[in-house]
Amino acid sequence: MGEVKEKKASGWRSNKWIRAAIPALLLHCSIGTVYCWSIFSQEIADYIGHTKGATEWAFSFAIFFLGMSAAFLGNIVEKDIHKSSLIATICFAGGMAGTGFFIWYGGQNPGSTLALIGIYVCYGLFMGIGLGTGYLSPVKTLMLWFSDRKGLATGLAVAGFGAAKAIASPIMQGMLSGLGDGGIYKMFLILAVVYFVMMFAGHLLLKKPDDWHEPQTKDKSQSIMSVIKSKPIANYIGIWLMFYINITCGLALISQEKMIIKCIGLAGAVGIISTVSAIFNAGGRLGFSAWADTMKDRNTIYKMIFVISIILTGVVVLTGGIQNGEGNVLLIALVLALIFMVNAGYGGGFSNVPTLLSDHYGMGSISAIHGITLSAWAFAGLTGNQMAAWIVKTFGEEIQIESHGEMITVNPTGYQYVLYATIALYIVALIVSLVLVKPTEKALAAKQAKKQAKEQA
Repeated sequence: MGEVKEKKASGWRSNKWIRAAIPALLLHCSIGTVYCWSIFSQEIADYIGHTKGATEWAFSFAIFFLGMSAAFLGNIVEKDIHKSSLIATICFAGGMAGTGFFIWYGGQNPGSTLALIGIYVCYGLFMGIGLGTGYLSPVKTLMLWFSDRKGLATGLAVAGFGAAKAIASPIMQGMLSGLGDGGIYKMFLILAVVYFVMMFAGHLLLKKPDDWHEPQTKDKSQSIMSVIKSKPIANYIGIWLMFYINITCGLALISQEKMIIKCIGLAGAVGIISTVSAIFNAGGRLGFSAWADTMKDRNTIYKMIFVISIILTGVVVLTGGIQNGEGNVLLIALVLALIFMVNAGYGGGFSNVPTLLSDHYGMGSISAIHGITLSAWAFAGLTGNQMAAWIVKTFGEEIQIESHGEMITVNPTGYQYVLYATIALYIVALIVSLVLVKPTEKALAAKQAKKQAKEQA
């Protein structure tokens, strides 16, 4: 009887779904709610008596510190995933609770600078650190447990990050309307407890396979750079640039998504289309990475993302889809196709980075290398939204359009100019993927084998 119990216990302790996939989803579905910011940003601004523009920096700081904490704390994740996942749990849930407190304080003292700074620190800095460490912690573990389908495994977790917005958005909207006066700060305090429980459960379950032993290096201070320099440095720079450009373009379009949808006459369907785009974001994370498992060179996925994005952006630019879309079914379909594809490619870019890096540099220091690469996310978080906002403010002019009995202010020409910037960047990214990022040894061997087979035939 005792042997049966021991066998069952060892069974769940060595189950890749329980020790890797489920905890990864618990962590990523919690921290991914950072992308719900647009749902409550105006409510925060109104409640604390500051402009929406002032409060928007909290989100930008969160993404910046996500990338920077991943870059600087990657070694901690490499050495001890339990320490890093606990740091993530405490920082994210604590930051959320702190944000709720400073929103409450701002409501008691409208216009308070302390409340605004407190939100920056809690939502931007502390939650940002939780985001970075929480994002990294399960990735290597998943690739170790699912060594034959690394793309599927990382895609599953990162899809949880993307799907979090689609899952949490209606819940948050319901809480905002159902909690009455002060619902905004009450929501943060309640969710802080919920996400702490979810992330702490993920922290307890997360575990690397028993048969995995970390490679030992004599000079650990030089290990990461020496691994990166094991290939031409231009190769790593190319991967970093591809990742940065893909995020920048994604954020530029996604940040203007709601206004573009209104501009083409679909104001009444903004909520539905935003949910569908979030599903494409999550689907791209899972689909593109799982598809990459079947390819000899994972960089092919990035080439495909860039080519499709260039084609769709070019078609919308040439047809003036955003400016002329209202009432034209074909142009509306093209604009929506572009929005959905950019979301899918944005998500796919995230899920393919760790596996692409592991193919090039091995699994030994993948958490640290992945963390350094996520610095691209930090800088894109500061530049993507702001680039699009500057273009819309600088080019074109605002006009009033009627939608469902309401007058809405839009800038069709400005949104169209955003596409000029993103198509140029996508072209640069495609060139980088073709020129700088070299095929892996596995891809070269497969190409050579194919060539020899043709010669023999």
